Amino acid sequence: MQPLAADEPAVIGPYRLLGRLGAGGMGRVYLGRSAGGRTVAVKIVHPHFALDEEFRARFRREIAAARRVGGAWTAPVLDADPDAPVPWVATAYVAGPTLAAAVEADGPLPAPSVRALGAGLAEALAAVHELGLVHRDVKPSNVLLTLDGPLLIDFGIARATDGTASLTSSGVSVGSPGYMSPEQIVGKGVTGAADVFSLGAVLAYAATGEPPFPGDSSAALLYKVVHEEPELGALGGELREVAGACLAKEPGRRPTPGEVAQRLAPDGAARLVAGGWLPGPLVEQVSRGAVQLLNLEAAEAVPSGPVGFSSPSVGGAAAAVGEFGPAPVMPEPEPVVMPEPRDAPPAPLEQRPGKVSVTMAATSTPGEGGRGRRVSCTVALAVAGALAGVTVGLGFLVRPMIGGGDDDTAGGSAYSPAPTAASSSVGKVPSATSSVIEGGESSAADTPVSIVPARYQGTWEGQATALGGNLPVGTFRLTVHEAGVGRELGRLTQTDQLGGVCTDVLTLKKVTKTRILATSVGAKGNHDGCNPAAHQVELTPVGDDLKYTSDSSAEGNPVSRMSKVK
Repeated sequence: MQPLAADEPAVIGPYRLLGRLGAGGMGRVYLGRSAGGRTVAVKIVHPHFALDEEFRARFRREIAAARRVGGAWTAPVLDADPDAPVPWVATAYVAGPTLAAAVEADGPLPAPSVRALGAGLAEALAAVHELGLVHRDVKPSNVLLTLDGPLLIDFGIARATDGTASLTSSGVSVGSPGYMSPEQIVGKGVTGAADVFSLGAVLAYAATGEPPFPGDSSAALLYKVVHEEPELGALGGELREVAGACLAKEPGRRPTPGEVAQRLAPDGAARLVAGGWLPGPLVEQVSRGAVQLLNLEAAEAVPSGPVGFSSPSVGGAAAAVGEFGPAPVMPEPEPVVMPEPRDAPPAPLEQRPGKVSVTMAATSTPGEGGRGRRVSCTVALAVAGALAGVTVGLGFLVRPMIGGGDDDTAGGSAYSPAPTAASSSVGKVPSATSSVIEGGESSAADTPVSIVPARYQGTWEGQATALGGNLPVGTFRLTVHEAGVGRELGRLTQTDQLGGVCTDVLTLKKVTKTRILATSVGAKGNHDGCNPAAHQVELTPVGDDLKYTSDSSAEGNPVSRMSKVK
């Protein structure tokens, strides 16, 4: 567990946060504690999901369905607020590693442990399928190993993302490569048989220490799942037979979860667990984790919003932690104030771990070395909540709001989608819309030159905003070097408030003494939350700084005023 950073929340809903447990493609997960002393794992989604109304609707339905799940081997939802500015969900927390972490640290589990693991997970899936639900993301990191048996976690989360605009816009399948069923990969109807396929892959991993479909890329993994037979290594006996049956390519040839449970544990998984099911090193690890949990000091409480559920959860004694994501502090908003001038003294922020600014305005502090601007994460998430009706796609894929404002003299220039003559008056930088999209030539200073002036070259960094300056989108870091037209000009690294990183490659299109035009495309290897589409950007000198403006309406036309760092 990592300590809370200065810009991370101290409270989510009614839970005080003690530290950060991890992060994934969906967001972050924190360790929290209720007023009554119960320890929970609190997960929130990435802001671009929070702005997707289709995701919100599905999240609301799936969380309601997940609250119906109960049983000895599952972790039902304890609390959630799907209507919060950034939705969050809480489950109880039990000290214990994930199967993925345990195997990575100590190697494969012994056969008796794998048998107990498979029986418990099969019984969990049987109970889930009886409710008409499908987990869709059974994988080693969604299985907790506790002294009382395995726990299957993160119900309803992956399914909530399936079919939302933020995923389907790029044809992304919900699931984990190497553990997804063939029908999930090819886009056929998904039934409970898909979970059985994933269960077989999990059993093979637990017993051998390697996934049954190895590969060095997602594309290779997906191809092998659909077209090749699993590699079960040294797995033998009945466990090999069960795993092989679960991994059948055709859904109809796979056993049901009940059949798997009956074969692995005729007298029930509880009988196998009761005698002690984990190997000695794991027992010691879980015990140490429990002691550390008791010694944790609760963080300082900060008021937060109400929880939307009116009924207690099913099986409230169960527990879980997963890879969902962190929830921001949602304090009562203060009146909006205008940004301060760039040269004015910065408004102070409280810089303590686990504490964030509750100011709704674009209050800022100097960045490293006094350069750039750092916008409060609370501001970004609060604004995101206010704009929750805007449908977004991957990597803050937001549609631009109608209208816009003048350039922001505080350093985060607002984007104006429809500039007028007044907006290009003396003392202002020409609108990025007219120059980038229309390509207008205004003076001799805009005549193309043959080299990239030294004025532009170097590394620049600053805070960025989108939607006309209303939505902070993190830190932009741009490196510009000498290049000819049609060659790589440099790279832009975008780091959002949750730590997600996207890299764009800029190809030089035109250079003059007053501006550079470039085509920007997402770099290979970016995660699914990044925008892969090509778009145009403009770089314009503003004093000693460099202004970056993008015409990508899919990303909300981000703008950044960056200072040179080297």
